[in-house]
Formats: sequence, structure tokens, C-alpha cells
Amino acid sequence: MILRAFQEQDADIICKWITSEADLYRWSGDRFNRFPLSATDIRENYAPQIESGRFFPFCAEDADGRLIGHFIIRYPKADDNRTVRFGFVIVDPAYKGKGCGRSMLRLGIRFAQEHLHAERISLGVFTNNEPARRCYEALGFRAYSSGICKMPVGSWECTDMELFLQ
Repeated sequence: MILRAFQEQDADIICKWITSEADLYRWSGDRFNRFPLSATDIRENYAPQIESGRFFPFCAEDADGRLIGHFIIRYPKADDNRTVRFGFVIVDPAYKGKGCGRSMLRLGIRFAQEHLHAERISLGVFTNNEPARRCYEALGFRAYSSGICKMPVGSWECTDMELFLQ
């Protein structure tokens, strides 16, 4: 598996992995609020954030060059370069349960450490997404807070997790 920068055409593939409104909100929280999600929605959301220099979207490819996963790294606070946040984590449904998400995020952790010099990585996961939570825990993330998020599809409990880097 390799990690590479997101390319605009990747949005066409990523949005096809989101097959239900619940999938959309588990993936994006309240950032998009439109189902079905279109590639244009992703591109328009990402473009100004990429320009900020504090938002880094990535894609994972398998050995054959097939896009199998996606996530972003961003700085959540303008005045803090020590903490980054992972988000929009998604794996091609055909690759779920095969360790691809874990492998992809390991590469992301290495990037955050080596290139962004991050000391801490945070992320959020809904409690109705147990496979994702288990993946994050296997990578060493630990819960530090939780709360209720009101989503258009209902109120969901969200757990914030963190990983401290050496």
C-alpha cells in the first residue's frame, strides 16, 4: 500500500463508497449534509482548505494502483501546530475488514510525525461505528471525551480519541 496526495478525480470514486445517508454522516459528521454526495461536493469542500496549507487529503492505493482508502489530516486550531486531526476516514467497501484502514492510518501517523512534526493526533468516531473504533484503538488511540452530536439522521454519541507521538 502507498499513501499519496488526493487528486480531484479521486472524489468520483470516494463518493461511490458512500451508499446511504447513515454512511455519509458516519464518514463526514455534519460537514456535507447532502445525500447522495457528489464528487463536486468533495472537491468544492476541499479546495479552499487545501489552499490554507493546513489541510492534507490523502488516498491509499494497493499494489495495483487501485484506490482503496482516503482520509484527511488537518490542523484543528490556527495557533497550534503540535496537534493534527484525522478525518473523513473511509475504505473501499470491498477492502473493509482486511486491515487496509489500519495500514493506511499507520502511514498517516508516520506522515504526521515525520513531515508535520505533530506531537498528538486526534479524531472523532461515532459509537455506531464499532469497526472504526476498534481500528483506532488497535493503532493506540484512546478516548478522551464524548458527547452527543445532533445529525440530520438522529442524535449520535461521538467519542474523541487521541494518540500521543514520541
